[in-house]
Formats: sequence, C-alpha cells, structure tokens
Amino acid sequence: MTEALVRLTPQAAWDRLAAGNARFVEGTLLHPRQSADRRRELTDGQHPHAVVFGCSDSRPASEIVFDEGLGDMFVVRNAGQVVSPSALGSIEFAVAILDVPLMVVLGHQACGAVRAAIDSTRGDAPELPAQIWRLIAPIVPTVHRIARAANTVPQAADPDEVGREHLRATIAELLQASPIIADAVASGRLGIVGAIYRLGEGTTVPFVTEGPISIPGL
Repeated sequence: MTEALVRLTPQAAWDRLAAGNARFVEGTLLHPRQSADRRRELTDGQHPHAVVFGCSDSRPASEIVFDEGLGDMFVVRNAGQVVSPSALGSIEFAVAILDVPLMVVLGHQACGAVRAAIDSTRGDAPELPAQIWRLIAPIVPTVHRIARAANTVPQAADPDEVGREHLRATIAELLQASPIIADAVASGRLGIVGAIYRLGEGTTVPFVTEGPISIPGL
C-alpha cells in the first residue's frame, strides 16, 4: 500500500504536521512528495491527511510552513478564515468525501482582516467596500467581546487576543453549522486543532483542540 493510501489517525496526522513545522522553523526542510513520480501517482486520486482552513494572507502558506507535499493537504482559504458557505462546503467535502482525519484552523499574527474589523469600530472609520465588509463583519462581535473583557473600547482591542478568540469562535461555528464535521469529531474520526502562525518565528502554535488530539499544555 502506498503512503498516500494509508489513513492516519487524527493524532498521527497532527504529529506529522507539527514535525514538518519544526523542520520549517529549523531550516531543515525535506520538501517531501514533490517529485514527478508523486505527480503521476496523484492522477488516480487524492488522499490528503489534513484539511487546513486558513487565511488568504501570502505569508502562512500551509504546504510550506508544514513542510508537506503534493496531495498531502486540502487547503481552504479566505481573508481572516471566516466561515462562509463556500468554505464550509469545501471543508465538508474534505471530511465526508476525502475522509481526512485532521482539520487545522490556522490564523496568524498581524492579520489584516482582524485589523480591519478592529478599525471598523472607530467612529470615524471610512466605509469599506461591500464585499470586504461582509467578509470581516463576522469578526466584529469578537472585537467587542475582547474589548469588554479588557474593559477598553473596541478600537483599542488587542489584535492578538482578537485573533485567538476568533480562532476559537470559528471552530465553534464550524461544529455548530455542520453536522458532518460535528459527527466526525464525536465519532473520533476527525480531530481539530486551532493554531496561530507566528510570522517572525515561523511556528504554528496550537491554542484549542477538539476530538482525539492530545497536545501538551492544552
């Protein structure tokens, strides 16, 4: 049986990604499964071991920061990793059809969507184009929650705190909105890790888990 057809457990899938990220941070990248043979192998189908729901920002490119290769990851991205019908349907496809054992919701430091959501709460904030506003609007309630917890005004909310809380809220929304995802987690077929990518360090730091995933400190 080829590596592509071996279904990893949720824990093994996360451990593999964590090891790849460690190589990325250390500068010892393997660039695995990027050969011509791998390309030809994948013409018969795909068997990724993770779906990554991340931000469209150009800096946290999933296959690079986790040192993965062709066919390894099913990547869904939009600005701010905001749950939308297209994102949810894509993730459900990965879970229900491709049978991935792991979902990573990947935020990052200095997220432009988070910054825009915070800035939109200013009284003098310029009006945003309609489609951009629709994209960041779901983050605004998180801005207000963080501001209330810190006893400050929304425009002074800590963007790192907002990013982490948005990560947790996104996972909760995915579980609430999708019986497919929730059932896969409940049955132990799917694990979820919410992590923040640190731009300068290159590390993906997990903050929240769901399902059969064990990470020290969480």
